[in-house]
Amino acid sequence: MWRKPPFQSCVIKPRIGLAGAMLALLALFPAQAQADEATIAVASNFRPVMAELETVFESQTGHDLTVSVGSTGKLYTQIIHGAPYDIFLAADEARPKRLEAESQIVPGTRFTYAIGQLTLWRPEGGEISPEALAAPDLRHVAIANPELAPYGAAATEVIAGLGLTGQLEGKLVRGENIGQAFAFVKTGNAELGFVALSQVLSLEDGERGARWDPPQTLYTPIRQDAVLLKRSADNEAAQAFIAFLRGDDAKAIISGYGYDTP
Repeated sequence: MWRKPPFQSCVIKPRIGLAGAMLALLALFPAQAQADEATIAVASNFRPVMAELETVFESQTGHDLTVSVGSTGKLYTQIIHGAPYDIFLAADEARPKRLEAESQIVPGTRFTYAIGQLTLWRPEGGEISPEALAAPDLRHVAIANPELAPYGAAATEVIAGLGLTGQLEGKLVRGENIGQAFAFVKTGNAELGFVALSQVLSLEDGERGARWDPPQTLYTPIRQDAVLLKRSADNEAAQAFIAFLRGDDAKAIISGYGYDTP
């Protein structure tokens, strides 16, 4: 409880206004730049990995990250229309290369942070093989939209490589991104689905069901590139995250979710 001070001799001291007091107080502490925060645009397949990377990075550095998840194609479109992202973690190398060609990134910051693996997944256990795609009673197979999502494009390559394009026409259920394709299978709206291996490995052991990993000869390697966007050249948190993503701690986490790392 505030108490009135006792009478003191009449010594007049200059009064400091509120603004002056605040400035004096702030002077006692080192300045914290707004660059302590960064916004990351992340491809849907990388969502579970990013959640762990975010936790480790923030605990190691004290920086804060905001994560926005979506299909690579949609995130790219948002970026070229001025979305305030600092870093783009794509599910391909094509869009980051485009941004580089369009002078939208900090020069020299594009690199491959992960190489994705595709899998054919069914929530129920037991055996699964590519022959399951030719079963006459199969109704729906989920894939990501190949126009927007690299994992969808890879799935169409596998289907074509197996000679099943015509047979599966009319049975494909296309999600906007690989996260939606995964949800179609998980909720039973499709019996099978081509999803990211990382999504299956992020599940509990009893939920992983059955999967078939197509050989790499059936689809183009899914090289996933990261870039630091030009607007964030001076963002310390964004720079720190790019460095972290290149380091051993991040690579160990990424590998644990079924990705290859360069």
